[in-house]
Amino acid sequence: MSRKQRWGWLRSSTATTVSFVFIVLLVLVALVGPFVLPGNPAAISRDVLQPPSPDALFGTDHLGRDQLTRMVYGARISLLVGVLAAGMAIVVGIAVGACAGFFGGIVDIALMRMSEFFQVIPTLIVAVAIVALIGPGLANIIGVIALLSWAQTARVTRAEVLRVKQLDYVNAVRCLGHREFLVLLREVIPNSLPAVMPLIALGVADAILQESSISFLGLGSPDTISWGLLLHDGQQNLLSAWWMVVIPGLAIFATVLSLNILGDAVSTALNPRLRLTGRVRRKVVTP
Repeated sequence: MSRKQRWGWLRSSTATTVSFVFIVLLVLVALVGPFVLPGNPAAISRDVLQPPSPDALFGTDHLGRDQLTRMVYGARISLLVGVLAAGMAIVVGIAVGACAGFFGGIVDIALMRMSEFFQVIPTLIVAVAIVALIGPGLANIIGVIALLSWAQTARVTRAEVLRVKQLDYVNAVRCLGHREFLVLLREVIPNSLPAVMPLIALGVADAILQESSISFLGLGSPDTISWGLLLHDGQQNLLSAWWMVVIPGLAIFATVLSLNILGDAVSTALNPRLRLTGRVRRKVVTP
């Protein structure tokens, strides 16, 4: 299937289209919103716990701060954490999985046992414990999330590298006298990346969830506004100011759901077997 056909297949799904539009709008809001909104997210006023109204579309918090402004600034931080943490985890996972699958032997055994260890540990509990020990901070949270999230990418990359390294064109490159390390970098890894691409969206969604959980527990960075911090501020006023929890909670839910739908759609578009299965199911279900 060509790129044009894959793009047409992705656009044929309503859920995928809606998710893509939502993520694009969210990114635009995060980038442009702080320059459009004149308010200061830390500005305190006397309008304490005001419900959503034309003057304050998302209401105000217990200190009179405008929730719409804080949501826009929080979107920037939440997306930044998600992209950076997922990006670091993807890079580490690709490196580990490629080395394990390509070189095999004791390297494969050692790296895969290490990835299995990171897969079975309770990620959130360990992340909270590490952040509590090293202290809150945006860089610390990003590093901890990336450290605990690379194992799945490593295993997927390893499986794809095991398949790619046995193909004829890779053996032909070896016959030309290229070193094994160059074969891995120039031929095997680039042709293994399509299998890893769906994990990018899933990794961003998982990182946003983890950051929100850490901030909700009060271990987030006190100098930055994120959706998890807004949840933390609103939990004490849940009954009297529902909008302080519901609005950021819905934002996290919609963002994570959209990213998961996009990741699943990309995985299906790149995998002919999944795409064929989807067609067969639609033919069976359709009367």
